[in-house]
Amino acid sequence: MTTESTIWDLEERFWTEGADGARHMTAENGVIVFPYPAGILHGADVWREKNVAQRWRSVEMSERYISIQDKIAILAYSVAADRGDEPTYEALCTSTYLKDDDTWLRLTHQQTLVD
Repeated sequence: MTTESTIWDLEERFWTEGADGARHMTAENGVIVFPYPAGILHGADVWREKNVAQRWRSVEMSERYISIQDKIAILAYSVAADRGDEPTYEALCTSTYLKDDDTWLRLTHQQTLVD
């Protein structure tokens, strides 16, 4: 598996595995920015937010962009995510990963709703 495909796989798993899976792939002091009212979350607050705790049934990422420089990877993409019981969630997203030893950890994630 290439580095790019490994990182995209991690990103998809953040959407589909829920908070427990995401917690193991996130740096201890990671920062997540959700649309209002959740806002800026970091530390333990990230895992208390319902948008992180619930997993999505299906996720489609398009307009994918990735830039990898040494031990840092930046992703940007458009997402359409579905839980089945709610309207499809559409957003523009960015994430930043850091390679710590041989493990890619998410440092930041940001979502901007698409109207």
